[in-house]
Amino acid sequence: MELDRDLCSLQEARNLVRAAREAQEALKDFTQEQVDHIIDMMREAGEANAARLAMMAVSETGMGNYEDKCFKNYFASRTLYDFIKPMKTVGIIREDHEQKLWEIAEPVGVIAGIIPTTNPTSTVIYKAMIALKSRNAIVFSPHPSAVRCTNEAAKIMHQAAVAAGAPEGVIGCILNVSMGATNELMKHPNVAMILATGGSALVKAAYSSGKPALGVGPGNVPAFVERSADLAKAAEYIVMGKTFDNGTICASEQAVVAEDCIADELIGQLKRFGAHFLDSEEVKKVSKVVMLSNGGVNPKVVGKDPKFIAQLAGINIPERTRCLIAPLSGVGPQWPLSYEKLTTVLGFYRVADWHEGCERCFQLLEAGGVGHSLAMHSNNEEVIREFALKKPVNRLLINTPAAMGGVGATTGLAPSFTLGCGTWAGSSVSENVTPLHLLNIKRVAWHLQIPDRKPVEPMTSGGSNERAQIQNQAQTPQVDARLVQEIIKQVMQHLNKSCNT
Repeated sequence: MELDRDLCSLQEARNLVRAAREAQEALKDFTQEQVDHIIDMMREAGEANAARLAMMAVSETGMGNYEDKCFKNYFASRTLYDFIKPMKTVGIIREDHEQKLWEIAEPVGVIAGIIPTTNPTSTVIYKAMIALKSRNAIVFSPHPSAVRCTNEAAKIMHQAAVAAGAPEGVIGCILNVSMGATNELMKHPNVAMILATGGSALVKAAYSSGKPALGVGPGNVPAFVERSADLAKAAEYIVMGKTFDNGTICASEQAVVAEDCIADELIGQLKRFGAHFLDSEEVKKVSKVVMLSNGGVNPKVVGKDPKFIAQLAGINIPERTRCLIAPLSGVGPQWPLSYEKLTTVLGFYRVADWHEGCERCFQLLEAGGVGHSLAMHSNNEEVIREFALKKPVNRLLINTPAAMGGVGATTGLAPSFTLGCGTWAGSSVSENVTPLHLLNIKRVAWHLQIPDRKPVEPMTSGGSNERAQIQNQAQTPQVDARLVQEIIKQVMQHLNKSCNT
């Protein structure tokens, strides 16, 4: 029976790719106006269904909270649409008259979209919109614990696109989910690219598929608070970022690193905004339920509120607690909460100054978030510059909630739910992924008039033979291209006569 199910899932993946391939062949000939109309209708459908999809996601996965998932669905619809609307993705998208260059956009083809359980509906809306904006079809592979809501989001996007004129099959989603079906999707010969968002093992599989892939790594985001920061605002933003959708965004804060001279005041501000600091015994209890003994976060606590975690750990916390904070003294296996925790738990470190803070942040990134993001609360541009130049991250988020800043909700970064981590994390992209990453760019280049070469100047030192050689080179006349062509013509005529005789 299990074998039949696996075979059905493999066949379903193949059928979806076949339909997507046919749709993409038609879609590639659409005009910019047609494409933009489709995207607009998808945006409208995403907005209209944001609340319903949020409720479905929370109900099915048990992760996050309804209000924040509503925002994420709206963000993936309206905010993303506003950002990508002016992008040229069809035909000649750029003309450089000075360099005599044209750039022409072409779609990459069918895309395999891997969807995580933490953001199952907003990621579908986002990936569907950037795929069709660049005239690509897309087939989604849901996480096994988010099949229904992921399929519903894909269905809504597909219906809106087709109603606006897109070909049938342009957006597909696997219903009979299996690892075999996901692998079949990623390795199918008619799939041109993989857009992977998920756990490290899955992203690694995407990069090992033999196909071009855009994948993202984990984010163990430190939030460094420097002495010049507005501490009340820093505390508000740290709690806001960590608790947004119960910590399910990979860019959310994972540890606070505070200069010792302002640490006590910062702790007071964090408590004011709903943080509960754990004592040493509570840290041990929470560590056991949040992190697995063999490493990694416990799936049972991902996207859960502090009350749930406290009950699981057997500790008491104030009624209005928004997040739990664990004071730590090091990074590594001895301090399990120093790793990425996609839930409402933060680590907390004291450092003597920004130099030590810089080193502590580096240790946290090396433990599992290199290349991703770092949050910083400071008004000292010199210190900010030092961090920017030395930290192996592709997003340094200043005086903003990291979760929202990283995806572009509160910063000028591109709105995105696929945050590239660069080669530091084994990723092929180091920025927020947009429709422009899903295009092949052809270039038409004209001949440029090359300036006449200047004669070689004689050297001021060296033997007489060397000087004479250089002078002879300098006096060599320019080669006449027409004369060369005439000589070649005469030689060819001579060869032809020789061959005939």
